[in-house]
Amino acid sequence: MELSLEGVSKKVGAQTWLYDMSLAPQTANVTVLLGATQAGKTSLMRIMAGLDVPTTGRVWVDGRDVVGEPVRERNVAMVYQQFINYPSMKVRDNIASPMKLRGDQNVAQRVQVLAEKLHIEMFLDRYPTELSGGQQQRVALARALAKGAPLMLLDEPLVNLDYKLREELREELGALFATGESTVIYATTEPGEALLLGGYTAVMDAGELLQYGPTAEVFHYPQSLRVARAFSDPPMNLMLATRKLAGVELADGTSLSLALPETASAALTLGLRASAVRVKRQPGDTAYAGRVELAEISGSDTFVHVTTAVGNVVAQLTGVHYFDLGATMEVFVNPAQMYVFDAQGALLLAPLRESMPAPLHAGGH
Repeated sequence: MELSLEGVSKKVGAQTWLYDMSLAPQTANVTVLLGATQAGKTSLMRIMAGLDVPTTGRVWVDGRDVVGEPVRERNVAMVYQQFINYPSMKVRDNIASPMKLRGDQNVAQRVQVLAEKLHIEMFLDRYPTELSGGQQQRVALARALAKGAPLMLLDEPLVNLDYKLREELREELGALFATGESTVIYATTEPGEALLLGGYTAVMDAGELLQYGPTAEVFHYPQSLRVARAFSDPPMNLMLATRKLAGVELADGTSLSLALPETASAALTLGLRASAVRVKRQPGDTAYAGRVELAEISGSDTFVHVTTAVGNVVAQLTGVHYFDLGATMEVFVNPAQMYVFDAQGALLLAPLRESMPAPLHAGGH
């Protein structure tokens, strides 16, 4: 299915839920809608599905405008945050139901294959109420896949599951979508989920579509400060700076040599991902003295919050580390790993990546 949105917007009363946007998701690929709660992701997906009509704009499916065409006449599969299964049917029949409606052949065999892919084959003869939340969500996903729809919409399908189940299902879904023929739209609030699923990412914020492109490109070359904030977990470290002849000057008077465009504004914002902040010096690093405000262990990483003269800095360290609160310490950063945004928040400079040439729209670096 070739889906494209042209000049779509959505207003409800005096409120604008979606501002004018155009988007053409890649066919037979995963497009992630990434944004915080109330970014507009669900509103956009409801328009794609035909559950809502846009206030302005067109929705094209295979070259045909389908605005106003009811959802029951569209070949779309949807999975929501709250999984929906038929409680009176066993898991086997839940998955088989869309195939039987189409009159498919070899239903039992295909149900078995799907169940094995999602690791629920041992539950086929149980009722959904006899399963855990994660298992029930797998059943809902299997039924959506069984529908064989050319367009699959998944609205934060893993948000209500525990951490371990989310991690497990993310990997399974990424592999499953990579071999599928459906165009998949996947909404999430989590940048890590977008990176894991790959494909393409559309970053949304407060009803606006900020940037769309290959996920790795959007992550490494955010076109604006708003995109960088939305596509960073933990949030990107931000520092105010002033343009100087040889680069930039930070609040503590530190000078950094950065090759800025001649048109760069005087007031700048420097961005640095938490994974680029170190507690051990490497060649080319600049040191900043600070005080430990918080050290938290999350999964296999440790996040250290340090107050410095250039602002609050979070360092993401691999492994489990312990720091005394209030202790003095130095953090180290390499200017080559910094992002630079102008006074309007537009990207001027991004870290150069050897394996990925910078796109022209990312500041020419």
